[in-house]
Amino acid sequence: MTILRGQVKKHVLILGAGFAGLELAARLSGSAADVDVTLLDQNDSFHFGFAKLDVLLGRRDAADVRLHYEDISKDGVEFRQETVTLIDPETRRVTTNKDSYEADILVVALGAEYDFAATPGLQEGGFEYYSLEGAARLRNALADFNSGTILISVLGHPFKCPPAPFEGAFLVHDQLLRRGVRDAVDIRMTFPMAAPVPVTKEVSEMFARALDERGIECAPKQLVTSLDVGARQARLASGESVPYDLFIGVPVHRVPDVVERSGLAVDGWVPVDRTNLATRFTGVYALGDVAGLPMAKAGVFAEAAARVVADDIAAGITGAEPPAPYEGIGNCYVEFGGGIVGKVEANFLGGPEPTARLLEPSREIAAEKSKFGPARRARWFGSDRAARTHSPAGPPA
Repeated sequence: MTILRGQVKKHVLILGAGFAGLELAARLSGSAADVDVTLLDQNDSFHFGFAKLDVLLGRRDAADVRLHYEDISKDGVEFRQETVTLIDPETRRVTTNKDSYEADILVVALGAEYDFAATPGLQEGGFEYYSLEGAARLRNALADFNSGTILISVLGHPFKCPPAPFEGAFLVHDQLLRRGVRDAVDIRMTFPMAAPVPVTKEVSEMFARALDERGIECAPKQLVTSLDVGARQARLASGESVPYDLFIGVPVHRVPDVVERSGLAVDGWVPVDRTNLATRFTGVYALGDVAGLPMAKAGVFAEAAARVVADDIAAGITGAEPPAPYEGIGNCYVEFGGGIVGKVEANFLGGPEPTARLLEPSREIAAEKSKFGPARRARWFGSDRAARTHSPAGPPA
C-alpha cells in the first residue's frame, strides 16, 4: 500500500524506533498537529542501552530486556516491522522489503550501525558488549576468565555513549573483584581520544581518577587497527602491538548502508540544522545517532532532539511559533560498580563551548536511574502490557 501525500491529515513517516523514533511518535501522538504517524523498524523490539550491562553482568537475560513494538498503543501511531531498502529524500519516498511510502514529513532516525569488518580480527577473536548478543557472549567468556590481560579498546570515534567503554571497565573490575580473581587480571584500555569522556577537563579527570583507583591502565591517543588473533596481539595505528588474553572492543560506528546510498550523508553522517534537526531536503529531518552534530551520540540526546523536532513539525502544521533551538542537553547515568551510579549532566550546543559535570556516584543516583526505563516505557508504549511483562533492573543493591 502506497500512502500518498495530499490527505487531510499530514503523514509523518519515521524510520527507526529507537530513542528518537519512539519519543517523536509519542510526542506527535499527543500534539496539536493533526497527523498520522507511521513508525518503521526492522526489529520487533526495543531495549535500553544500559540493559546490555544487565545482560553482561548476568542480572537479566537478553529476552527479558526487550520491549516489543507490538505493544505500542498511541493514538495516530502505527508501527510496522519492515526493513528500509531505499530512501529518496527529494521526493520523501521510502521503499521497504514489504511496501512503499510517500510522506509529507520524513524523519530519518535509523541510528548508527556497527562496522565489525573495519577492525580485522574483531569478529574472529574479540568480544563486544554494544549488542545484546555480544553482551551475552562476553558474559560467558568472563565467567571462565581467571587470569591474564583484558584489553578494552575503543576502535573508532564517534561512538554511542562516550562513558560506556569506561563504565564497562568499572563493571568488569567489580565482577573480577567479587570473584576473588582481580589480582590475577590486568585490565588495560586504549582509545583514540586524548582523555576519557573528553567533553570537559573536569569530567575527564574524574573518569581518569576512577580508572586509576581501580588499577586500570589507560593509553589515550592509541587506536587499535587490527587483531592478530593467533598471537593475541592488538596492532596499533602507531605500528606497535599490545598483548592480550581477552579483547573487548567498542566497534567502529557508521550510518546504515541505506542512508549512505540515499545521498543524505556527508563525511560519514547526515548534516542537519543544529537548531531544529532539519536536513537540506525539504520536509526531511535526521536525528539521533545518524545526525552529524558536534556532540555525543546517546539516547538521551536523541530523545531531546525528538522533542524539538516534534514541536517544529507541529509548528509548521498549526502555524505556531517554532520551538527554541536544540541545545544538546542530556543526563547520562554511569555505573561504577558496587551498586553506585554517577550522572553526567551535559550541554553541547547551548553556549560557545560544551559544558558538563559529573555528579559523584551514589546509591541515590542509582535509585534515580531505576526510574528512567519505566517512565519512558509508559510514555512511548502507552499501555501497561510491557510494564507487566518487563520489569526494570538497575544496579545491584
